[in-house]
Amino acid sequence: MSTRTLYLMRHGAPVLAGRMLGRTDCDVTHEGIAACCVQAEDLAVQHVIASDLRRASRCAVAIAATRGAVPRIDPRWRELDFGAWDGLDSGTIHADALGRFWSDPDAFPPPGGGRWSALGVRVASAIDDLPAEPVLIVTHGGTMRAALHILCGFALPQLWAFDLPCASVLGLRVWDEPSRGGQIIGLWP
Repeated sequence: MSTRTLYLMRHGAPVLAGRMLGRTDCDVTHEGIAACCVQAEDLAVQHVIASDLRRASRCAVAIAATRGAVPRIDPRWRELDFGAWDGLDSGTIHADALGRFWSDPDAFPPPGGGRWSALGVRVASAIDDLPAEPVLIVTHGGTMRAALHILCGFALPQLWAFDLPCASVLGLRVWDEPSRGGQIIGLWP
């Protein structure tokens, strides 16, 4: 039985902090990029992959540059599409609608937005295509939670318990044997 190691990093602080950022392609702050580079310094990875959204891809480009590499950009690592809520401050969204979404994002997706199950299918496909060598994936909070669900079997209420601030890193050891699943090996805030 073989294992592989992957690190999921949430992108650096976006310029539109505090908003529901799904498909909104806003930039990342210089401080956010620097924080991601610091977090990645001691990670022994051979590949860097990123969401195609700028707040993730710019961080990945900076990290890969310190290693003399170029990241692979993969849109399957994008955040959930928040539809009509995308780009809004969560305080401006009707509390009941937002509460229903957080309790069951598949049954109550944002108006015009994506379903949690579709995000899971997309992330599962991206995971299936990961290289066997240690890899760093610069992505988004929702996408990281979807990966935890797929690899470790966490239920949705458990996924919301993970605090994944910008530039945080989640290390996973994944067994090739499906019954073993994944194991969290570290969380770096």
